[in-house]
Amino acid sequence: MSEPSVINYSAIESVWTDADLALRETGRPLSYRDLRVWKLARDLSVEIHRLTLEKLPRFELHEEGSQLRRAAKSIRANIVEGFGRRRYKLDFLKHLTYAEASCDEALDHLDTLFETGSLADRGVFESLRPRLVELGKSLNRFIAAVERDHESVR
Repeated sequence: MSEPSVINYSAIESVWTDADLALRETGRPLSYRDLRVWKLARDLSVEIHRLTLEKLPRFELHEEGSQLRRAAKSIRANIVEGFGRRRYKLDFLKHLTYAEASCDEALDHLDTLFETGSLADRGVFESLRPRLVELGKSLNRFIAAVERDHESVR
């Protein structure tokens, strides 16, 4: 039985977390949970979920707040689905691209909430926005690494 995919992980180690001993021993991630970019997306989606329920006016719960929650959760979900389809390079890249687009969407919803005054807490905005920007950059680097180093089995 052939390997699901071939990736030169040492060439793209900066996009993987090095916290897992097995990853360092084998040079291969065990699951999507070992991806640094997924961990960033997870942390942001949880924080954004709480923000939209606790810091926004009630009328935004099902309007812009809902859109922001869904975009943030879509980032992590698409990273997971892409990782699950990593055997096929184009599927992997497609879902990572969806994740990057959802990150852009989340940024736009966050900006809209702040610009309209629905998110009145400047500190929360100034904490989340740069982290979303950094997540977008990390996704971009990860996509570039997969484009460069990933080889599909089929």
